[in-house]
Amino acid sequence: MSTPTPPRRTVFLRPSSYREHRTISDVLRTETVGGALLLGAAVLALVLANSPLRELYERVRDFHFGPEALHLHLSIGHWTADGLLAVFFFVAGVELKRELVTGDLRKPSAAILPVVAAVCGMAVPALIYTLINTTGGGEANGWAIPMATDIAFALGVLAVIGTNLPSALRAFLLTLAVVDDLGAIIVIALFYTADLSLLPLGGAVLLLALFWWMQRRRIRGWYLYLPLAVVIWALVHASGIHATVAGVAMGLLVPCLTRAGEQESPAERIEHAIRPWSAGLAVPLFALFSAGVPASPDDLAAVFSNPVGLGIVLGLFLGKSLGVFGGTWLTARFTRAELNRELAWADVMAVSVLAGIGFTVSLLIAELAFTDPGVIAEAKAAVLAGSLISAAVAAILLRLRNNRYRRLWEEENRDDNHDGIPDIYQRFDETGAVVATDGDTAADPGSPAPSRHRPA
Repeated sequence: MSTPTPPRRTVFLRPSSYREHRTISDVLRTETVGGALLLGAAVLALVLANSPLRELYERVRDFHFGPEALHLHLSIGHWTADGLLAVFFFVAGVELKRELVTGDLRKPSAAILPVVAAVCGMAVPALIYTLINTTGGGEANGWAIPMATDIAFALGVLAVIGTNLPSALRAFLLTLAVVDDLGAIIVIALFYTADLSLLPLGGAVLLLALFWWMQRRRIRGWYLYLPLAVVIWALVHASGIHATVAGVAMGLLVPCLTRAGEQESPAERIEHAIRPWSAGLAVPLFALFSAGVPASPDDLAAVFSNPVGLGIVLGLFLGKSLGVFGGTWLTARFTRAELNRELAWADVMAVSVLAGIGFTVSLLIAELAFTDPGVIAEAKAAVLAGSLISAAVAAILLRLRNNRYRRLWEEENRDDNHDGIPDIYQRFDETGAVVATDGDTAADPGSPAPSRHRPA
């Protein structure tokens, strides 16, 4: 009697589908450029805040303008945090909707790994911060600061160190950041909301319904949506909920499926139009007016000696590393799944350390969690320190494996027939002609698939 063939085990961190590969490539290309601008803005902010121009920098940052009657007489710093970051969160909302509807997160088997890893990567840093501050007499309200991963900053680091990170690891990092953004949105809405005002909140909900109806009817015209978005944002701001939540809500209402006669969905079209503004303008300007904190030796020493600073630094560096790696390993262990044979657990650890870069959202939550300017400055300095430590250690780990990454990257992007589509996503007949391009699957890593490659 023949022995039954055991069921095939799920492979984690395998290459994505060709459709997802194209989408991720476009996203990463824009975010990498935005990451470089973000790094530059953060460095410029630190230079200005620690130079003879510090007083001028602070005067510009604290300059107020806007209609007082609408409670919008805000400083430039607050306009960038409450206003420009709404654009960033709008893109995050569209991206999350796309991942849930058409991306890898729509498949439970593919979603379980990054979702569990992201949740553990948020929970462990928050736990570390809370333990340090409750036992050390610090400010426990900042527990959410080390939870988030900044994908733009992480990609900027990858661009600087010149690593050829395989697409599976890049997609894993991107999905982690998407789930992190969702967690940050929920945390901001539930735990960092001021006194709630129901009248403006009700008005925002009604206009969000109008936004949804216009999207469903495929009504176009930026001149219609821009005023509507501004009013929704203003109403959410007046309701007491942080105004960036308005951006997320609108992003989640954008349709992600195409209809007959459409070459791309509204989500794809809007994301292509808005993402460069988010990555290239909104986030760097926020960094310019938020990352300018004192960075003298005494200030840096205080970061590592006070509970707030120490909790943030250890949360970002140790918490993220242990949370993401531990969540990934436990998921693989208890689902009897196996890692892509082309990768190693050392690669997962390197990406887990890289996820400890928590710049943009961490700085935002630092401003929401505390009211004392001194504590806010200390928290921001700790975010910078923790992110830089994570970036430096991740750079070392990734560079140690870069020769292997380069080989995998070249294989993934090989295009022998020069048709603009990597051969890994194509099937060839015995003559070498393309017979199919895969839309939903890629070659199974580590398994022989001769039909996907050109014959020798």
